[in-house]
Amino acid sequence: MNIDWKGVMPAVTTKFTNEDTLDLDMFEVNINAQLEAGVHGIILGGTLGEASTLSDTEKRVLVKKTVEIANGRVPVVMNIAEQTTKGAIAAAAKAKEDGAKGLMMLPPMRYNAGDRETVVYFKEVAKSTDLPIMVYNNPVDYKIEVTLDMFEELLKVDNIQAVKESTRDISNITRIKNRFGNRLKILSGVDTLALESLMMGADGWVAGLVDAFPTETVAIYELQRAGRITEALEIYRWFLPLLELDINAKLVQNIKLAEVATGIGTENVRAPRLPLIGEERKRVLEIIDKGLKTRPVLPEYKELNAV
Repeated sequence: MNIDWKGVMPAVTTKFTNEDTLDLDMFEVNINAQLEAGVHGIILGGTLGEASTLSDTEKRVLVKKTVEIANGRVPVVMNIAEQTTKGAIAAAAKAKEDGAKGLMMLPPMRYNAGDRETVVYFKEVAKSTDLPIMVYNNPVDYKIEVTLDMFEELLKVDNIQAVKESTRDISNITRIKNRFGNRLKILSGVDTLALESLMMGADGWVAGLVDAFPTETVAIYELQRAGRITEALEIYRWFLPLLELDINAKLVQNIKLAEVATGIGTENVRAPRLPLIGEERKRVLEIIDKGLKTRPVLPEYKELNAV
């Protein structure tokens, strides 16, 4: 199997009803909005998906439902965030059985694995499946860095193909390109560095605020890809205060409030998360409201040809 690791891939939120069950109707509304905007893939089960609160059954329902909605138009990618190698291998097998076309993988959870342990973990899971894999490299939040030397070893396994680059070091994109060329595809994993990353050679963007603003996100990607940087930058500058809602401990609540504002989500979260209240809620709503009031008119972007 193979995935063309490029473009905008939303890390979608999981929708819940007032009774704390999966809200598949609103989930479908959001996925359809992403597809209509022109996203290039769908990623399930990340932090924004509240994966740590989902049961195994719920994860499988979400994969099957997304595969059904996408209907082959874009690949569905399932995140793997497990505590054990055995658990990660089992999760990868279930994802494939349920129709996922690729995996995003975090290092081992909870245990602060060393470099050798992390490499073996990724390789063992990769060898257990033919699904293509994107390694999620986020040492800021998860305290384990996948270094270039570690990638040198990981790339000996053919289906390890991409990295979600979330080190916050923009120069790391150039280091990766210098060392691995196109062998390791790069997707920016930080909303507030996305355009900068794309201009430095990243192949795509695993996005968060796309969940509420899919057209603006895809427009930025397509415009920069076509060399229309000034237009992309104008949208990006408008977008930045909203994108900063993703670089926050309450990113799930923030983005779900934005989804409500754009009509493609609800703010229901699963405990221990709770909806925002008080001054924190007011501040976030003010940012969203200002963004909506100044929302740019987008150029036609869906049929742009890259220069």
